[in-house]
Amino acid sequence: MFLNHAIVIGNLTRDPEVKSLPSGIKVTTFSVATNRVWKDKAGVKQESADYHNVVVFGRSAETAGQYLKKGQTAMVEGRMQTRSWDDASGVKKYRTEIVADRVQFGPKAVAGGGTGGGFAPQSGSGTTSSSAKGTPADDQKAPPLDAIEYPEEEINPDDIPF
Repeated sequence: MFLNHAIVIGNLTRDPEVKSLPSGIKVTTFSVATNRVWKDKAGVKQESADYHNVVVFGRSAETAGQYLKKGQTAMVEGRMQTRSWDDASGVKKYRTEIVADRVQFGPKAVAGGGTGGGFAPQSGSGTTSSSAKGTPADDQKAPPLDAIEYPEEEINPDDIPF
């Protein structure tokens, strides 16, 4: 069995560009930057960035073109594809890109700058209304909505049925 599946989470390096095929199908292209951090043999922190070209078709292309902007975080899921063509001078050119099946938008940038940094649901603007329960201090103690609650008691491996 063979598998061609790519998942990339990063920030857009430019605004999406929306075009239409002669058949009327929308095509959106953009690129996503990812980075990685590691320590070399000497223990010095190193960092590098990679840039991924993304192509989206159909309704997802329309939505991505409408809502994504440069600097925003997005998760792209799809397959890797390399295409080739001859440029005007006859030189063969290649481009490897992710043909996206799914694009998930990250959090929008807030007024203070930055994009946050996750895909958890956002809890609003940070202000409390008269109908909100408790104080802002109570809100800080509440676990995130997508947090996993682990049992308090110790788990015995012999109790696991598999």
